[in-house]
Parts: sequence; structure tokens; C-alpha cells
Amino acid sequence: SKSLSDEENLKLFGKCNNPNGHGHNYKVIVTVRGEIDPVSGMVINLTDLKKYMQEAIMEPLDHKNLDKDVPYFAEVVSTTENVAVFIWENLKKLLPVGTLYKVKVYETDQNIVVYKGEETI
Repeated sequence: SKSLSDEENLKLFGKCNNPNGHGHNYKVIVTVRGEIDPVSGMVINLTDLKKYMQEAIMEPLDHKNLDKDVPYFAEVVSTTENVAVFIWENLKKLLPVGTLYKVKVYETDQNIVVYKGEETI
């Protein structure tokens, strides 16, 4: 985080605090919800969903240095939580209104983030 000192970054991020960056092979699961189309039997056509995921996830993020190659992360710390928010926001723009339910991002088998958008009470 640019807003923290080197010591604070080391304490907060541990081994992930590498000034030269480090890589992850994220796994992303997208869950949709809605009425099931009586003809297709689907909430959303899977071919369309794959196309939206390609545009919202793969094109901007795949094989990229998030901090250097993705403008969103120039000012936002590239934690898995923020990667999930980025994916949510990109997909939300493409999917039919109300169909996006959940984005699950696996950084590792043990580090998983689930994001369902901002909930208002």
C-alpha cells in the first residue's frame, strides 16, 4: 500500500510484501441467479456467460502485473478482496440486471474471498 511505510507494509502483508511484486494463479467462480428460462432451462446462456467472463476477467487480468498493468490497481491495493470487487464491478456492467449473485476468488486453496456486492440495510 502506497499509504503505508515499508515497515507497516511488511507487518501487514508479510511475505506478500515484495517491492518487485509476486504472482498468483487465481481461480474465479461466478454464481448467477434468476428465473430459469422454460425453453433453455438456464438462468443465462452459458456461452454468453463465458463471453462476459472473458471480457470482464480474462482480458483485463490474465497474465498481468495487477499493480502495473491494470489501471484500477494503480490506486487500489491488489488484495484478493479488491480483485473480487474489480471482477464484480466488471461483470455487473455486462450481465443482465440482477443476475450476478456471487463472485468467489481463490488466491490459494486456503485463501478464498466471497463477494456479493455492497449490501444496504
